[in-house]
Amino acid sequence: MTRKWLRLLVVPALLAYACSGNSNTPSPIVNPPVTPPVTPPPPPAAPTAFLVGAGDIADCRSVAEQGNLGAPAEATAKLIDRMTEASVFTMGDNQYFFGNSVEYRNCYQPRWGRFLSRTYPSPGNHEYENGTNGSGYFDYFASRPSGGAGLGAYSYTLGNWHVIALNSGPGVQVGVGSPQYEWLRRDLIDNQNVKCTLAYWHHPVFTSGPSAGSNGIMRDVYELLFRNGVDVVVNGHDHFYERFFPQDHTGLRSASAGITEYIVGTGGAPLYDFGPVLANSAAKLKAFGVVYFTLKEVGWDSVFIEAGTEMRFDSTSNNLCH
Repeated sequence: MTRKWLRLLVVPALLAYACSGNSNTPSPIVNPPVTPPVTPPPPPAAPTAFLVGAGDIADCRSVAEQGNLGAPAEATAKLIDRMTEASVFTMGDNQYFFGNSVEYRNCYQPRWGRFLSRTYPSPGNHEYENGTNGSGYFDYFASRPSGGAGLGAYSYTLGNWHVIALNSGPGVQVGVGSPQYEWLRRDLIDNQNVKCTLAYWHHPVFTSGPSAGSNGIMRDVYELLFRNGVDVVVNGHDHFYERFFPQDHTGLRSASAGITEYIVGTGGAPLYDFGPVLANSAAKLKAFGVVYFTLKEVGWDSVFIEAGTEMRFDSTSNNLCH
């Protein structure tokens, strides 16, 4: 009885030993594969954004002045009809002449009003005519950012860009220490880590048009923008297209730190002639049309598109932010 149990216990052990190769060398220990640490992907780049617009838009005062009631504003609106990817901005004097609700309803609304849901406006002097104090403008754009009747300034983000809309309307205080100046100073501090910034309003500081030398009201603002590294300024008021080489608030050209200024008072109101051309003027054209910006991660492209002909003028590309 004892031998049978012994055979049952020993034989399986011998079989196991034989199957192992009958070797005195132990089998090597295989370590599990080492998994490399996972590096998180970089955050996605902000998408490219598009911005299109003009100032001095809907003038329906008389058929005699315009040749065809509201026709130029309708022509510029037809350009934007196909630019469905772009946000729309205005540089003031959005309608003529008194800035009241009737003119916004009868003249602006049938043209650029069809882009209301994607429009970021700013007011001009004609929004403040006849004692309206901008009420027609603020009422019409009540569903859009406007900064409110007391200030009329606000900011927003498009792609990788910080965009600022300011109010240079008559009677609006914009000098050092004014409510709008202080609001702008804080806004620039709060967004100092943003790489690219564009600001727009109505009255240009620099222009080769009839208002040259009379727009010093925004010079303090321009200096504040320059000292905070703002890249682009867009204005209206003079009814033509003009672009300036980068310059500081004194008009000194500065390729590395200057502001590139555009004047785009070409939305539909009767056009102006140029006066003496300023030293840093880079391009100019007397025509109705819109400026179209491609706002990239660290720079921008721009082009002026003429209404009717759709001619592309003054196309610039790969402009780098400061």
